[in-house]
Amino acid sequence: MQRTERLNERWRAVRFLLVEAGAAVVSLCFLVVGLVVGSMLILIVGWLAVPAYVRALRWWAGRARRRSSAYSGRDVAERYPTVPDRPGFDDLRRLLTAPSTRRDFGWVAVHSVAALTSGLLAIILPLAAVNSLAIPFYWWALPPVEPVSNIYPVTSWWGAAGMPLVGVGYAMLAWWGIPALARGIAGLAGKLLAPGRETELSERVSALTVSRAAALDAHAAELRRIERDLHDGAQNRLVAVVMMLGLAERSLRVAPDQALPQLLRAQDAASDALSELRTLVHDIYPPILDELGLGGAVSALAGRSTVPCILDTGGLRRAPAAVEAAAYFVVAEALTNVAKHSGAGQVRVTLSTRDDDRGATLVIDVRDDGVGGAVEAPGGGVAGIRRRVAAFEGTVTLDSPLGGPTRLEVELPCGF
Repeated sequence: MQRTERLNERWRAVRFLLVEAGAAVVSLCFLVVGLVVGSMLILIVGWLAVPAYVRALRWWAGRARRRSSAYSGRDVAERYPTVPDRPGFDDLRRLLTAPSTRRDFGWVAVHSVAALTSGLLAIILPLAAVNSLAIPFYWWALPPVEPVSNIYPVTSWWGAAGMPLVGVGYAMLAWWGIPALARGIAGLAGKLLAPGRETELSERVSALTVSRAAALDAHAAELRRIERDLHDGAQNRLVAVVMMLGLAERSLRVAPDQALPQLLRAQDAASDALSELRTLVHDIYPPILDELGLGGAVSALAGRSTVPCILDTGGLRRAPAAVEAAAYFVVAEALTNVAKHSGAGQVRVTLSTRDDDRGATLVIDVRDDGVGGAVEAPGGGVAGIRRRVAAFEGTVTLDSPLGGPTRLEVELPCGF
């Protein structure tokens, strides 16, 4: 049984090295393309290619992390700064010089050589062992001017007699060396792709700086919205109430029989203003969140949706109040977008709490069966969702092919 396990371990190492050797060819392509992009940075086209290249490089490094984790059983940490949708020059420069980009590029440079060499050794060593064992059976058939070449030229029976010992040496080297090579290549990903402690802290500070700026932007946008709603809505209605009361006062002095209808109109206008103020206060922080929690609040949103909504909150746990408020407004905006633009017959909203090595994360998944083709326009609903989520260092993923379906996935870290 132990021998079978050892054979399986060696065979698994050989397969891993062969896969990595093939992957090394792809890494070499990434290395060449990266050098080409770097050489073209003196032109605008070089900078325009940076986001696409960085995304592809991250995807390829992620595949390497998964292969390494599957072989070694040890997870390789992954942390990347967000790639802006419409990056400016400073964003591109930071993206290109980010420690994560340097790690990934350094890994493809080393992997393209080390993995290809290790894969070739995984093939050559066993074949060399078999060939050395077979040399005594065929060396005599070759022309004397072209003797068998191994560690030394075989030109006699005495030379051929030593080849089995050489074959055993090759076999022992393959038996012990191939697993060591596989562990080395797997460890290479963990060493080069995992962020170091100092790098992780630096990236964390950068992420906090970005999220703080996003929080300030979201706060300023919210204040502008509140000011606009007050100015265009409740304030105008209250001005109208004051004018109606003034007319009623004049009527009381001149024609008292006309004062009552004017007072009733003023009362209706005051009621409308009060209702609008209540709506505005509700939009700042819905009281229903305190009363029923996020699940109950979103259930009320789903019930008011003009598009039939299926709600799933089975895996949801309580989160900090600020996170729940952000999630509530994300769902509200998403359902509004579905009703306005999707032409969907049904929408499904799933809220769940996911646990991983970074803590708890609130995941919002909104899917509709509409026409698709949704894009993130400046000042649009999705841009507003992304701005709100960025304040919590969350992520927004929009997948909306033409013809549908459309899927919006939002992840909000809960901070514990």
